[in-house]
Amino acid sequence: MATVLKAEARNMKDSPTALRHAGRIPAVYYGSKTKATSISLAGKDFEKVWRQVGETGVVILATPAGELPALIHDIDRDPVRETIRHADFYVFEEGQRIKLKVPIEFVGVAPAVKDLGGVLIKVLHELEVEAAPKDLPRSLIADISILVDFKSIVTAKEIAIPTGVVLITKPDEVVASVYEPKDEPVEEAPVDLSAIEVEKKGKEAKEGEEGVLDSDAKEAKGAPPAKGEKK
Repeated sequence: MATVLKAEARNMKDSPTALRHAGRIPAVYYGSKTKATSISLAGKDFEKVWRQVGETGVVILATPAGELPALIHDIDRDPVRETIRHADFYVFEEGQRIKLKVPIEFVGVAPAVKDLGGVLIKVLHELEVEAAPKDLPRSLIADISILVDFKSIVTAKEIAIPTGVVLITKPDEVVASVYEPKDEPVEEAPVDLSAIEVEKKGKEAKEGEEGVLDSDAKEAKGAPPAKGEKK
């Protein structure tokens, strides 16, 4: 039996901030044959229902206009507090089939990761399916234990699809694989030969200057005094 969620007509004079301060969440419901209508919900009640059914579970919106079967189509969270700030509901008709993206739940241990040191790559996180609202699964299970080596992959067709649900995502789409890390060679820092050559030339030049100075000093010491100069 679907969960019932009580909704009240929203007074558009009340700002979203004022509603949230009062413990309520502004929301809207709409459908292929239902016009968009603004409502408000008790925040705690909605949080509880959201944890139970997510985006694929059917809820009954108890509105002033009557009870409406719906899916929680979207939510908006505060980026800092992560509290729910707004919710959208999609109202469906009896007998209607719905296309929806269902989250993938990865289970098991991949031998290529555990034994071979590979890195698990989750290529897809959702699969698109079509089903009657009552048949929509909360999630789809991907068993990664079949990833035995670096050539193994999990494709969409290898994920178990419940009865009454049709897979819309292409069957050969890769859902998960394993990456093989490769040891990169350590490159030695290049030696700047020009700098060594310049330094060498500088040293030779300095030694040459010192030799000239020593020679000049010796010549000055052994030279005879100039004419008229006393020793």
